Amino acid sequence: MLQPQNITDYYINTHLKSGSVAIDATAGNGNDTLKLCKAVGENGKVFAFDIQKQALDTTAARLCEEGFENAELILDSHSEMDKYITSECDAVIFNLGYLPGGDHLLQTKAETTIDAIEKSLALLSEHGFISVTVYYGKNSGTAEKEAVMEYMRTIDHKKYTVLTCDFHNRPNNPPITVIITKN
Repeated sequence: MLQPQNITDYYINTHLKSGSVAIDATAGNGNDTLKLCKAVGENGKVFAFDIQKQALDTTAARLCEEGFENAELILDSHSEMDKYITSECDAVIFNLGYLPGGDHLLQTKAETTIDAIEKSLALLSEHGFISVTVYYGKNSGTAEKEAVMEYMRTIDHKKYTVLTCDFHNRPNNPPITVIITKN
């Protein structure tokens, strides 16, 4: 069954190569950080952000278990990425919402997410992509989803293509994935 993560995985597998630079803007449990590390290889670099130490500890353990040392884990908001990264990036991955298995009250916010997406656009390489997967439900994330999706409509169509992948016939607020590429 097609899932939002499959779309992001497709872009990771087709756009990244050894030596690429990537950002996991929301490290969470380290799933995407690990995928990015594998895709960019030992010659590449991955920056992973999270505001929760628990998330970065889990990510670090996962990377260590798999033998990857090409990631820099940063305990800070994704909206601060420009303080840590000055080079162009080939991929930026966002998973919005709360840390799976964590405190549901700690979740991404529209203001910092939109700021981070804008900074990602400025860092994006010519053939790079941004993936934003929006998780939302009856008790969380709906306001962020609405603000982020409205922001996506404002991105300059002459410079970027914004593709929204939405499941209209799935129950219970299925996640939405947005892929942004440079024209």
